[in-house]
Amino acid sequence: MRRWRLVLGGGPAEGTGRVLTGPDEAMDGALASLYGSGDGKDGRGGGRSAGLEGSAPSVARWLGDIRTYFPSSVVQVMQRDAIDRLGLSALLGEPEMLEAVEADVQLVGTLLSLGEAMPETTRETARAVVRKVVEELEKRLATRTRATLTGALDRGARVSRPRHRDIDWDRTIRANLGNYLPEYATVVPERLIGHGRASRSLRKDVVLCVDQSGSMAASVVHASVFGAVLASMRAITTRLVVFDTAVVDLTDRLDDPVDVLFGTRLGGGTDIDRALAYCQSRITRPADTVVVLISDLHEGGVRGGMLKRVASMKASGVQFVALLALSDEGAPAYDRDHASALAALGAPAFACTPDLFPDVMAAAIEKRPLPVPAVI
Repeated sequence: MRRWRLVLGGGPAEGTGRVLTGPDEAMDGALASLYGSGDGKDGRGGGRSAGLEGSAPSVARWLGDIRTYFPSSVVQVMQRDAIDRLGLSALLGEPEMLEAVEADVQLVGTLLSLGEAMPETTRETARAVVRKVVEELEKRLATRTRATLTGALDRGARVSRPRHRDIDWDRTIRANLGNYLPEYATVVPERLIGHGRASRSLRKDVVLCVDQSGSMAASVVHASVFGAVLASMRAITTRLVVFDTAVVDLTDRLDDPVDVLFGTRLGGGTDIDRALAYCQSRITRPADTVVVLISDLHEGGVRGGMLKRVASMKASGVQFVALLALSDEGAPAYDRDHASALAALGAPAFACTPDLFPDVMAAAIEKRPLPVPAVI
């Protein structure tokens, strides 16, 4: 009954008859401030409430309360709901508000969408919040990404007549087990298998082309982190391009993904064909280039031009990857006609989680079929 009372909100017809006291009463107040209708007809009508009022100190206190009563995952959901339902984006420009929030990828996207509207006095606090989230993402993603892609590059660089120091002994022994001589208790290797030094013998060029329209906020955050990780690998030359109706090359900022994120401008229209044209103009080694388009494929430019551009790149030898999203949230609303057309060109479009991204890139580098997740 306690749980039902907290869910139903204490309206006249909710029927539990339960009276809340102590921490439960405070928890109910925090919920009512966000989800209460404020019209007296029911407890959780979803309308706008005046419970948070219009001041940053009041919101900061509310943020402190929900962090006291709810786990971090719930706090993040409630923060997002508060921003969406109560129009609190403007209050994120207050330093005390930012210091009270539970930072996550969605919050970073909201901060970036504020852009120039964010007061100068708040920018340093906002950067600190963004940096905290980015550093946590790097800790989670960087090691596995480097290990997976280094393995893919080494496999691609294998040579059949390796120098002694480049012999892959494990694979050589496995390949020659049929040549085992019992009398000498040894394997005679007729065929040596080795791997060259990937940084010298096999370099790959990777172009991340990222849609910065409002629905792609989480993808922009993850792409900036992966861009920085890829740029740190000697065997990969990385270019990061973001676009709406304009195209911005942020490659020179890849040493700091926070600088990349503050160089984006979330929102606005979309011109995918223009962005791909810019990326194509920067490709010098098509057969050794992987282009990753991260977009919901809602084209505001020349609709047929995007597909012709992709077909041209693939015909030249470019490995093309189309991701509808690079986040844990699944695919957003996307243009299904364009997705089907890309699949027909041999570039299936699918949503990709950050944990799957290293495997997708490894497959693209090795020119293997992409590990497209099953759609349930």
